[in-house]
Amino acid sequence: MSASDLARYARVHRAVPILAGVTVVAVLSAFFGGVRIALPSIGGEGFATGVPYRHELPLLSAVFLTAAFGGPMAAHEETGAYAVYRLRNAYCVALTLLACALSFGTEAFAVGPAQGVVFVRSLLIWLGLALLSLRLLGQQLGWVIPLASALLLAWYPQNWWDWTANSASDAASWWGAVIALTLGIATTSVTPWRGRALRRGRLPALRRTSSRQAERSHLISTRTPAE
Repeated sequence: MSASDLARYARVHRAVPILAGVTVVAVLSAFFGGVRIALPSIGGEGFATGVPYRHELPLLSAVFLTAAFGGPMAAHEETGAYAVYRLRNAYCVALTLLACALSFGTEAFAVGPAQGVVFVRSLLIWLGLALLSLRLLGQQLGWVIPLASALLLAWYPQNWWDWTANSASDAASWWGAVIALTLGIATTSVTPWRGRALRRGRLPALRRTSSRQAERSHLISTRTPAE
């Protein structure tokens, strides 16, 4: 896998529009993040003043990132070889790091480093939930589970699980980010052929068989036909 391969993959898989969307969200948070959204609360009276926009805007960035899994060849890529998945994983990691850097830099400049960390943590949690939603519900519904979690935070605010309001050093929120990302990555890594192999409990054997078949095909293709 070369840099040119990654650049071509990024061009086909909407890297520029995705990063443009993430940048717009970061700028909106910098200028209007302190404005409060008037939403009803079920969990308590402390939420009567509303929730700041910057608590919810990372959800949009996370959903934008899931667009990297779309594209005109998305269905064919699901059945692609191991090299295709390596390329996709490298692209998604690079895209996520760029999105986190853009978000943190803008938020840290506008409000402070601590709020920048909280913004990035929320982005990572919602990204994990968006990936889970993407796998369970389909390519166009990566927003469903993140939105459901946002409504839960809005209705039951200022509890220990509210990662949007907790401090940058809150351990429970960081564990939530680890768990959400792990779930999201695990579900998106289960390709059709890998899922069948895991269900049969023979993924390593499948890889060895594929390798032997590739070697046999190479030998056959290089063998000259008998006279």
